[in-house]
Amino acid sequence: MTATIRHARPEDVPYLIEMINEFAERDLMLPRTERSILQALPDWLVAEDEVDGERRVVGCGALVALTEDLAEIRSLAVHASQHGKGLGSEIVDHLIALARAREFSQVCALTLRENFFQRLGFEIVDRWSISPKLWQECIYCPKFHRCDEVAVLKNLTNRPVEETMANTTQPAAWNGLLKWQAWQPLKLAYNRKPIHLHSDEER
Repeated sequence: MTATIRHARPEDVPYLIEMINEFAERDLMLPRTERSILQALPDWLVAEDEVDGERRVVGCGALVALTEDLAEIRSLAVHASQHGKGLGSEIVDHLIALARAREFSQVCALTLRENFFQRLGFEIVDRWSISPKLWQECIYCPKFHRCDEVAVLKNLTNRPVEETMANTTQPAAWNGLLKWQAWQPLKLAYNRKPIHLHSDEER
């Protein structure tokens, strides 16, 4: 039996936390809590498949609204037992379908595997050209000041990505959404070196 992709249910949450936080321990994604997932449960999709004779959650992903037009794919995870089977691509396809159903015109993601998303029709873009709401969680990431993730974007309309992108060297807005005052503090925080506070024992 092949994997079934469906909307997440409350009983799925413990499996999601276990799978996602295992990747988070390796700095591959941000950790999630039971509360944060339950609060946004309608935004989550899960992949369910048979493992050792039981139906189990083996993959997941969430679609988060950043603006009226732009949504972000977050927490895309596939259990190690399912790697290499195309399940990640299938989850992304379903998340894109969900984005279309919710009438978003663009979908973005921050990823360490840009080639994976490029195969699915995404294009690499300047991270600072995306809505500052994309960065709301990033500031809590331990890798914020040394982020190695790549921003990718897919248009769900017929317009090429470059037609929706403003010149990011100017204090103008990308797609009319990104204001200088909104993203400049985040960019300054990103460029600022973190301060290491020594404990009394280290002095």
